[in-house]
Amino acid sequence: MKIPELKAQLDDFEKIHVSFESAFLRLHDSSGDLRDVLKELYSLSSKKLELASNIYKELSSIGGRAEELSKELYKNEHQMKFRLEEAMSLAGKEDYDSKTRLRIVLERLVQFHRLYDYAIRKAISELSAELEGLILLGENQKKVPVSILEELRNIQKVEERLNLIEKLLHVLYVHPSNVYRVDQALKEWHSRGLLWVEARNVEKISGVRNAEEILDGLALIGVIEKKSRGGESVYRHKAYGQD
Repeated sequence: MKIPELKAQLDDFEKIHVSFESAFLRLHDSSGDLRDVLKELYSLSSKKLELASNIYKELSSIGGRAEELSKELYKNEHQMKFRLEEAMSLAGKEDYDSKTRLRIVLERLVQFHRLYDYAIRKAISELSAELEGLILLGENQKKVPVSILEELRNIQKVEERLNLIEKLLHVLYVHPSNVYRVDQALKEWHSRGLLWVEARNVEKISGVRNAEEILDGLALIGVIEKKSRGGESVYRHKAYGQD
């Protein structure tokens, strides 16, 4: 797929996201049918996830900042779709437990949305600029020169590693206990039989919101291992055995 076609898909994603945000406001309207709103949000999220998946798949072969941004777009949309599915499974049920769980799920959904909307808009803006740059480099939609892309990848990798180290050092200085809690939470999941663990699962046990940044930093210095699975980063402590 050519870069301009990816840019067009990103533009479509942004338009759908505007509709999604408009629909999301209706979650706060008690006079409306909650199930109808959730179904509409789920439909819009599914469309966005399909576009995000296509964009990420195509840009993964290019690498660099464009790949990272497309991954961020896909990851956030995947989490939103999952949370909407959870809410839809409970909406309309009349038993007390389901109503209680639904209220908690909706509260978490609204809390997640605050970060989600910012992350999505930021990723769209930055990815759009990256794609426009690739179009210019490609000279009328031709393939971007391999030498230039390779140099950009190398620079990006160094910047990413320095950024991760800086974040980890900051946490170690300001909240050293958070690093310990993340490390212990990862081991706890392993002891329960889960070999590769997602960051959100580590957050559930540790209570540390920026667990992914800490996990990435620990992976960079060799304390834990990291790999990608279904567009999500998963982690394993090196103290545990191999596959």
